[in-house]
Amino acid sequence: MSTCSSPLPDLPSWLKRPLPSQGEIAKLKEGFRSSGLHTVCESARCPNIGECFSSKTATYMINGNVCTRVCGFCDVKSGRPLALDPSEPAKLANSAKAIGLSYVVVTAVNRDDLPDGGASQFKAVGEALKSTIPGVEFEFLIPDFNGKLEPLVTVLECGPAVLNHNLETVRRLTPEVRNKAKFDRSLEVLSNAKTYGKAKTKTGLMLGLGETREELLEAFEAASSVQVDILTLGQYLKPPGERYLKVERYLPEEEFEDLKGLAEKAGIPTVYSGPFVRSSFHAGEIARQAQKSQN
Repeated sequence: MSTCSSPLPDLPSWLKRPLPSQGEIAKLKEGFRSSGLHTVCESARCPNIGECFSSKTATYMINGNVCTRVCGFCDVKSGRPLALDPSEPAKLANSAKAIGLSYVVVTAVNRDDLPDGGASQFKAVGEALKSTIPGVEFEFLIPDFNGKLEPLVTVLECGPAVLNHNLETVRRLTPEVRNKAKFDRSLEVLSNAKTYGKAKTKTGLMLGLGETREELLEAFEAASSVQVDILTLGQYLKPPGERYLKVERYLPEEEFEDLKGLAEKAGIPTVYSGPFVRSSFHAGEIARQAQKSQN
């Protein structure tokens, strides 16, 4: 697999979406800007931003908007981050309340420059949400914290409903796709989340990077072996720019359905699979589905 640019055919019909209405999108963007908050929806140029913003949902991104890692698939800025904003947890909680959210999804850039990787900010956000929005549930999509257990325990202490950490790709492609990350270390994060917390665990894979069917089956079985509750499968779409990994293949919609069945057969209880599926897409709906079907 190469990062060099090569012509791709036009996007297949199932990957084309109508342009959304800009009214609600502009209003939400302005609200985030005025409060100094970031969303991964904008920073990573998610293809679902129109649908999500139009329905007043978003995935907050904390610990700044500059990542200390440079992954081949990700469009979030990389470099030297600024210091953490101590007012960020309260601002995020107030923003979620103003939007009317009862299920809040929060992710973060990697902060390898911090001793705890930014875990204490996750905890502060969780506590702020609970004190601001009665009955709120929240989902955290976390980095690997370089495999350290203490930061993970810190995150779990505030009681997220779902703890998400993405494998992103199969074992063979991990070194090329995920800067500084390790497949087995991510499995350990998911396993420890089960051991030290009560949250449902969740992971996701991007498809179309050159993985084989056999490698996907191995990844499904690996996720099942650490008792992952929720798996998301979606099509990788290359951001604009020369440095990003190219799309090796666009999977047809029916293949996503087939892979969903294989993942369920491997022992993963809740699988959400489709071309536009992303880690946090319809997160509240999926979490409720998992809670209902697994209890």
